[in-house]
Amino acid sequence: MERNGNTRNPFLLSGYVSSEYFCDREKETERLISALRNGRNITLVSPRRMGKTGLIRHAFHAIGQQGHEHCYLIDLYQTDSLTSLVSSLARVVLGTLDTKGERLMKTVGTFFKSLRPTFSIDTMTGRPEIGIDVQPNHAEQSLVEIFNYMEHSGKQCFVAFDEFQRVAEYDDSNIEALLRSHIQQLSNVHFVFSGSQRHVLENMFASAKRPFYQSTQIMNLDCVDAEAYYSFAAAKLEGHEQQISRDVFLYMYNRLHGHTWYIQAVLNRLFEKGISEISQSDIDETLHDITEENEATFQTMLRMITPAQRKLLRAVAKEVEVEEITGKTFLSAYHLGAASTINAATRSLVDKELLLDDNGRYSVYDRFLALYLE
Repeated sequence: MERNGNTRNPFLLSGYVSSEYFCDREKETERLISALRNGRNITLVSPRRMGKTGLIRHAFHAIGQQGHEHCYLIDLYQTDSLTSLVSSLARVVLGTLDTKGERLMKTVGTFFKSLRPTFSIDTMTGRPEIGIDVQPNHAEQSLVEIFNYMEHSGKQCFVAFDEFQRVAEYDDSNIEALLRSHIQQLSNVHFVFSGSQRHVLENMFASAKRPFYQSTQIMNLDCVDAEAYYSFAAAKLEGHEQQISRDVFLYMYNRLHGHTWYIQAVLNRLFEKGISEISQSDIDETLHDITEENEATFQTMLRMITPAQRKLLRAVAKEVEVEEITGKTFLSAYHLGAASTINAATRSLVDKELLLDDNGRYSVYDRFLALYLE
Protein backbone atom coordinates (compact mmCIF):
# COMPACT_ATOMS: atom_id res chain seq x y z
CA MET A 1 0.00 0.00 0.00
CA GLU A 2 1.60 3.26 -1.11
CA ARG A 3 1.78 6.20 1.28
CA ASN A 4 -0.41 9.22 0.83
CA GLY A 5 1.07 12.69 0.46
CA ASN A 6 0.38 13.71 4.06
CA THR A 7 2.98 11.38 5.59
CA ARG A 8 6.53 12.75 5.80
CA ASN A 9 9.03 10.33 4.35
CA PRO A 10 11.71 9.99 7.07
CA PHE A 11 14.44 9.09 4.57
CA LEU A 12 15.44 12.53 3.32
CA LEU A 13 17.37 12.92 0.07
CA SER A 14 18.17 16.62 0.39
CA GLY A 15 18.07 19.43 2.92
CA TYR A 16 18.05 19.19 6.69
CA VAL A 17 14.97 19.10 8.91
CA SER A 18 16.11 18.17 12.42
CA SER A 19 18.17 15.66 14.38
CA GLU A 20 15.14 13.35 14.29
CA TYR A 21 15.85 12.61 10.61
CA PHE A 22 19.63 12.48 10.92
CA CYS A 23 21.33 9.11 11.29
CA ASP A 24 24.21 8.60 13.74
CA ARG A 25 27.43 10.61 13.09
CA GLU A 26 27.54 11.37 16.83
CA LYS A 27 31.33 11.19 17.11
CA GLU A 28 31.85 13.15 13.89
CA THR A 29 29.42 15.85 15.01
CA GLU A 30 31.17 16.15 18.38
CA ARG A 31 34.61 16.35 16.74
CA LEU A 32 33.49 19.02 14.29
CA ILE A 33 31.83 21.22 16.91
CA SER A 34 34.71 20.78 19.38
CA ALA A 35 37.32 21.79 16.80
CA LEU A 36 35.44 24.93 15.78
CA ARG A 37 34.74 26.03 19.35
CA ASN A 38 38.41 25.55 20.22
CA GLY A 39 39.59 27.70 17.34
CA ARG A 40 40.67 24.98 14.90
CA ASN A 41 39.66 25.16 11.25
CA ILE A 42 38.60 21.85 9.70
CA THR A 43 39.06 20.24 6.29
CA LEU A 44 36.22 17.74 5.82
CA VAL A 45 36.81 15.20 3.06
CA SER A 46 34.64 12.41 1.68
CA PRO A 47 33.18 11.19 -1.61
CA ARG A 48 30.19 13.09 -2.92
CA ARG A 49 26.84 12.01 -1.43
CA MET A 50 28.43 10.46 1.64
CA GLY A 51 26.81 13.07 3.89
CA LYS A 52 29.33 15.93 4.32
CA THR A 53 26.81 18.72 3.84
CA GLY A 54 24.27 16.95 6.05
CA LEU A 55 26.88 16.62 8.81
CA ILE A 56 27.74 20.32 8.57
CA ARG A 57 24.07 21.29 8.72
CA HIS A 58 23.54 18.96 11.67
CA ALA A 59 26.52 20.38 13.57
CA PHE A 60 25.47 23.95 12.78
CA HIS A 61 21.92 23.15 13.92
CA ALA A 62 23.29 21.88 17.24
CA ILE A 63 25.45 25.00 17.62
CA GLY A 64 22.45 27.19 16.75
CA GLN A 65 20.44 25.63 19.56
CA GLN A 66 22.74 27.42 22.01
CA GLY A 67 21.98 30.77 20.38
CA HIS A 68 25.42 32.32 21.02
CA GLU A 69 27.17 31.70 17.69
CA HIS A 70 26.37 32.26 14.03
CA CYS A 71 26.88 29.59 11.38
CA TYR A 72 27.03 30.04 7.61
CA LEU A 73 27.11 27.40 4.87
CA ILE A 74 28.42 28.64 1.50
CA ASP A 75 28.10 26.32 -1.51
CA LEU A 76 31.00 26.98 -3.89
CA TYR A 77 29.98 24.36 -6.47
CA GLN A 78 28.62 26.95 -8.93
CA THR A 79 31.35 29.55 -8.34
CA ASP A 80 34.14 30.18 -10.83
CA SER A 81 36.04 33.20 -9.47
CA LEU A 82 36.84 35.20 -6.36
CA THR A 83 34.04 37.58 -7.34
CA SER A 84 31.41 34.82 -7.35
CA LEU A 85 32.80 33.41 -4.07
CA VAL A 86 32.51 36.83 -2.40
CA SER A 87 29.01 37.33 -3.81
CA SER A 88 27.90 33.96 -2.39
CA LEU A 89 29.47 34.77 0.98
CA ALA A 90 27.90 38.24 1.09
CA ARG A 91 24.40 36.98 0.29
CA VAL A 92 24.52 34.50 3.16
CA VAL A 93 26.27 36.62 5.81
CA LEU A 94 25.11 40.22 5.45
CA GLY A 95 22.11 41.20 7.50
CA THR A 96 22.32 38.25 9.89
CA LEU A 97 24.42 39.87 12.62
CA ASP A 98 22.21 42.97 12.86
CA THR A 99 18.44 42.52 12.83
CA LYS A 100 17.25 46.09 13.20
CA GLY A 101 17.14 48.04 9.98
CA GLU A 102 18.56 51.27 11.40
CA ARG A 103 21.51 49.54 13.04
CA LEU A 104 22.05 47.42 9.93
CA MET A 105 22.31 50.54 7.76
CA LYS A 106 24.86 52.01 10.15
CA THR A 107 26.89 48.79 10.29
CA VAL A 108 26.97 48.37 6.54
CA GLY A 109 27.98 52.00 6.16
CA THR A 110 30.84 51.46 8.62
CA PHE A 111 32.27 48.21 7.24
CA PHE A 112 31.44 48.14 3.56
CA LYS A 113 33.06 50.64 1.23
CA SER A 114 33.50 48.46 -1.86
CA LEU A 115 30.11 46.70 -1.89
CA ARG A 116 27.00 48.22 -3.39
CA PRO A 117 24.27 47.06 -1.01
CA THR A 118 20.60 47.73 -1.70
CA PHE A 119 18.06 47.57 1.15
CA SER A 120 14.46 46.46 1.30
CA ILE A 121 12.06 45.09 3.92
CA ASP A 122 10.59 41.60 3.61
CA THR A 123 6.83 42.20 3.69
CA MET A 124 6.19 38.79 5.29
CA THR A 125 8.75 38.89 8.13
CA GLY A 126 9.53 42.58 8.45
CA ARG A 127 13.24 41.76 8.38
CA PRO A 128 15.65 43.90 6.35
CA GLU A 129 16.99 42.33 3.16
CA ILE A 130 20.19 43.21 1.36
CA GLY A 131 21.04 42.88 -2.30
CA ILE A 132 24.76 42.77 -3.09
CA ASP A 133 26.73 43.99 -6.09
CA VAL A 134 30.37 42.84 -5.98
CA GLN A 135 32.65 44.55 -8.50
CA PRO A 136 35.41 42.24 -9.84
CA ASN A 137 38.13 44.87 -9.32
CA HIS A 138 37.01 45.27 -5.67
CA ALA A 139 36.46 41.57 -4.88
CA GLU A 140 39.41 41.22 -2.49
CA GLN A 141 38.49 44.38 -0.62
CA SER A 142 34.88 43.16 -0.37
CA LEU A 143 36.12 39.87 1.08
CA VAL A 144 38.15 41.70 3.72
CA GLU A 145 35.15 43.86 4.61
CA ILE A 146 32.87 40.82 5.08
CA PHE A 147 35.49 39.10 7.25
CA ASN A 148 35.90 42.28 9.32
CA TYR A 149 32.12 42.53 9.68
CA MET A 150 32.04 39.06 11.24
CA GLU A 151 35.25 39.52 13.24
CA HIS A 152 33.99 42.68 14.95
CA SER A 153 30.41 41.53 15.48
CA GLY A 154 31.14 40.45 19.05
CA LYS A 155 29.94 36.92 18.20
CA GLN A 156 31.70 33.71 17.25
CA CYS A 157 31.10 32.97 13.57
CA PHE A 158 31.56 29.62 11.83
CA VAL A 159 31.75 29.50 8.03
CA ALA A 160 31.62 26.29 5.98
CA PHE A 161 32.84 26.51 2.38
CA ASP A 162 31.24 23.46 0.75
CA GLU A 163 32.95 21.97 -2.36
CA PHE A 164 36.04 24.04 -1.58
CA GLN A 165 38.09 22.25 -4.24
CA ARG A 166 36.40 24.56 -6.77
CA VAL A 167 38.81 27.28 -5.63
CA ALA A 168 41.70 25.35 -7.21
CA GLU A 169 39.98 25.71 -10.61
CA TYR A 170 39.64 29.50 -10.53
CA ASP A 171 41.67 31.37 -13.18
CA ASP A 172 43.39 33.43 -10.48
CA SER A 173 46.29 31.22 -9.36
CA ASN A 174 46.85 33.44 -6.31
CA ILE A 175 43.41 32.83 -4.77
CA GLU A 176 44.56 30.26 -2.19
CA ALA A 177 47.31 32.55 -0.89
CA LEU A 178 44.88 35.47 -0.78
CA LEU A 179 42.28 33.55 1.22
CA ARG A 180 44.88 32.11 3.58
CA SER A 181 46.44 35.51 4.30
CA HIS A 182 43.11 37.01 5.35
CA ILE A 183 41.72 33.96 7.17
CA GLN A 184 44.79 33.61 9.41
CA GLN A 185 44.17 37.09 10.82
CA LEU A 186 40.71 36.18 12.17
CA SER A 187 40.19 35.10 15.77
CA ASN A 188 36.37 35.16 15.99
CA VAL A 189 35.69 33.46 12.65
CA HIS A 190 36.52 29.79 12.05
CA PHE A 191 36.12 27.68 8.95
CA VAL A 192 35.14 24.29 7.58
CA PHE A 193 36.60 23.53 4.14
CA SER A 194 34.50 20.70 2.76
CA GLY A 195 35.05 18.82 -0.48
CA SER A 196 34.66 15.59 -2.41
CA GLN A 197 37.81 15.47 -4.54
CA ARG A 198 40.27 13.94 -2.11
CA HIS A 199 43.38 14.31 -4.28
CA VAL A 200 42.70 18.02 -4.89
CA LEU A 201 42.05 18.78 -1.22
CA GLU A 202 45.04 16.75 -0.09
CA ASN A 203 47.23 18.80 -2.42
CA MET A 204 45.72 22.03 -1.12
CA PHE A 205 46.08 21.23 2.60
CA ALA A 206 48.86 18.62 2.83
CA SER A 207 51.42 19.90 0.32
CA ALA A 208 54.19 22.09 1.77
CA LYS A 209 54.14 24.12 -1.46
CA ARG A 210 50.54 25.30 -0.99
CA PRO A 211 49.36 28.25 1.17
CA PHE A 212 46.90 26.21 3.28
CA TYR A 213 49.58 23.65 4.26
CA GLN A 214 48.95 22.32 7.80
CA SER A 215 46.51 25.15 8.55
CA THR A 216 43.55 22.90 9.39
CA GLN A 217 42.57 19.71 11.16
CA ILE A 218 41.89 17.02 8.52
CA MET A 219 38.70 15.00 9.03
CA ASN A 220 37.81 12.14 6.69
CA LEU A 221 34.16 11.11 6.58
CA ASP A 222 33.50 7.42 6.01
CA CYS A 223 30.28 5.39 5.75
CA VAL A 224 27.70 5.49 8.51
CA ASP A 225 28.21 2.42 10.70
CA ALA A 226 26.03 -0.43 9.38
CA GLU A 227 24.55 -1.35 12.75
CA ALA A 228 23.73 2.26 13.62
CA TYR A 229 22.16 2.73 10.20
CA TYR A 230 20.08 -0.42 10.61
CA SER A 231 18.79 0.75 14.00
CA PHE A 232 17.84 4.12 12.52
CA ALA A 233 16.10 2.64 9.46
CA ALA A 234 14.29 -0.10 11.38
CA ALA A 235 12.96 2.39 13.94
CA LYS A 236 11.68 4.77 11.26
CA LEU A 237 9.97 1.94 9.38
CA GLU A 238 8.48 0.41 12.54
CA GLY A 239 6.93 3.76 13.37
CA HIS A 240 4.85 3.33 10.21
CA GLU A 241 4.08 -0.39 10.54
CA GLN A 242 6.89 -1.61 8.29
CA GLN A 243 9.68 -4.03 9.10
CA ILE A 244 13.11 -4.78 7.68
CA SER A 245 15.31 -7.53 9.08
CA ARG A 246 18.96 -6.97 9.85
CA ASP A 247 20.03 -9.43 7.11
CA VAL A 248 17.92 -7.72 4.45
CA PHE A 249 19.19 -4.29 5.47
CA LEU A 250 22.82 -5.46 5.39
CA TYR A 251 22.22 -6.98 1.95
CA MET A 252 21.19 -3.52 0.69
CA TYR A 253 23.95 -1.75 2.64
CA ASN A 254 26.66 -3.99 1.16
CA ARG A 255 25.30 -3.78 -2.39
CA LEU A 256 25.59 0.01 -2.16
CA HIS A 257 28.93 -0.04 -0.30
CA GLY A 258 27.42 1.80 2.65
CA HIS A 259 27.19 4.98 0.54
CA THR A 260 24.72 7.17 2.43
CA TRP A 261 22.68 8.91 -0.28
CA TYR A 262 22.12 5.74 -2.33
CA ILE A 263 20.92 3.84 0.73
CA GLN A 264 18.62 6.73 1.59
CA ALA A 265 17.25 6.69 -1.97
CA VAL A 266 16.32 3.01 -1.71
CA LEU A 267 14.84 3.39 1.79
CA ASN A 268 12.85 6.38 0.56
CA ARG A 269 11.26 4.21 -2.16
CA LEU A 270 10.62 1.30 0.20
CA PHE A 271 8.88 3.61 2.66
CA GLU A 272 6.78 5.04 -0.17
CA LYS A 273 5.62 1.56 -1.16
CA GLY A 274 4.40 0.84 2.37
CA ILE A 275 5.57 -2.79 2.28
CA SER A 276 4.78 -4.38 5.65
CA GLU A 277 7.76 -6.77 5.67
CA ILE A 278 10.57 -5.78 3.32
CA SER A 279 12.38 -8.67 1.66
CA GLN A 280 15.57 -9.06 -0.37
CA SER A 281 13.47 -9.28 -3.54
CA ASP A 282 11.92 -5.91 -2.65
CA ILE A 283 15.44 -4.47 -2.48
CA ASP A 284 16.34 -5.99 -5.87
CA GLU A 285 13.13 -4.75 -7.45
CA THR A 286 13.68 -1.21 -6.15
CA LEU A 287 17.28 -1.16 -7.38
CA HIS A 288 16.10 -2.39 -10.78
CA ASP A 289 13.44 0.34 -10.94
CA ILE A 290 15.97 3.05 -10.12
CA THR A 291 18.59 1.90 -12.63
CA GLU A 292 15.92 1.51 -15.32
CA GLU A 293 14.66 5.06 -14.69
CA ASN A 294 18.20 6.38 -15.05
CA GLU A 295 19.16 4.35 -18.12
CA ALA A 296 18.95 7.29 -20.53
CA THR A 297 21.16 9.39 -18.25
CA PHE A 298 23.68 6.59 -17.86
CA GLN A 299 23.82 6.05 -21.62
CA THR A 300 24.50 9.75 -22.14
CA MET A 301 27.29 9.67 -19.57
CA LEU A 302 28.88 6.66 -21.26
CA ARG A 303 28.72 8.29 -24.70
CA MET A 304 30.67 11.26 -23.36
CA ILE A 305 33.77 9.20 -22.52
CA THR A 306 36.21 7.32 -24.75
CA PRO A 307 35.82 3.62 -25.63
CA ALA A 308 38.87 2.78 -23.47
CA GLN A 309 37.32 4.61 -20.52
CA ARG A 310 33.97 2.86 -21.01
CA LYS A 311 35.69 -0.51 -21.10
CA LEU A 312 37.62 0.27 -17.92
CA LEU A 313 34.52 1.54 -16.12
CA ARG A 314 32.59 -1.65 -16.96
CA ALA A 315 35.51 -3.82 -15.82
CA VAL A 316 35.70 -2.03 -12.46
CA ALA A 317 31.92 -2.35 -12.04
CA LYS A 318 32.11 -6.11 -12.59
CA GLU A 319 34.94 -6.42 -10.05
CA VAL A 320 33.10 -4.06 -7.62
CA GLU A 321 36.46 -2.83 -6.29
CA VAL A 322 39.94 -2.94 -7.84
CA GLU A 323 43.20 -2.38 -5.95
CA GLU A 324 45.80 -2.98 -8.65
CA ILE A 325 44.13 -1.22 -11.55
CA THR A 326 47.21 -1.56 -13.77
CA GLY A 327 48.07 -5.06 -12.55
CA LYS A 328 48.53 -7.78 -15.16
CA THR A 329 45.77 -9.98 -13.77
CA PHE A 330 43.11 -7.27 -14.02
CA LEU A 331 44.29 -5.96 -17.40
CA SER A 332 44.38 -9.39 -19.03
CA ALA A 333 41.08 -10.58 -17.50
CA TYR A 334 39.22 -7.74 -19.24
CA HIS A 335 41.52 -7.28 -22.28
CA LEU A 336 42.16 -3.66 -21.33
CA GLY A 337 45.45 -3.19 -23.15
CA ALA A 338 48.60 -1.40 -22.05
CA ALA A 339 49.06 -0.17 -18.48
CA SER A 340 49.91 3.34 -19.78
CA THR A 341 46.52 3.54 -21.54
CA ILE A 342 44.70 2.45 -18.39
CA ASN A 343 46.67 4.92 -16.28
CA ALA A 344 45.50 7.77 -18.48
CA ALA A 345 41.91 6.46 -18.56
CA THR A 346 41.91 6.09 -14.77
CA ARG A 347 43.09 9.68 -14.19
CA SER A 348 40.44 11.00 -16.56
CA LEU A 349 37.62 8.98 -14.95
CA VAL A 350 38.68 10.06 -11.46
CA ASP A 351 38.73 13.72 -12.57
CA LYS A 352 35.25 13.29 -14.06
CA GLU A 353 34.12 11.69 -10.77
CA LEU A 354 33.07 8.51 -12.54
CA LEU A 355 35.70 6.45 -10.73
CA LEU A 356 36.24 6.77 -6.99
CA ASP A 357 39.86 6.58 -5.85
CA ASP A 358 39.85 5.57 -2.18
CA ASN A 359 43.59 5.55 -1.43
CA GLY A 360 44.37 3.32 -4.40
CA ARG A 361 41.18 1.24 -4.26
CA TYR A 362 38.97 2.01 -7.24
CA SER A 363 35.22 1.62 -7.64
CA VAL A 364 32.50 3.20 -9.76
CA TYR A 365 31.56 6.49 -8.05
CA ASP A 366 27.81 6.39 -8.75
CA ARG A 367 26.57 3.24 -7.02
CA PHE A 368 23.47 3.02 -9.23
CA LEU A 369 25.61 3.34 -12.36
CA ALA A 370 27.80 0.52 -11.02
CA LEU A 371 24.75 -1.75 -10.72
CA TYR A 372 23.64 -0.78 -14.23
CA LEU A 373 27.11 -1.62 -15.64
CA GLU A 374 27.18 -4.97 -13.85
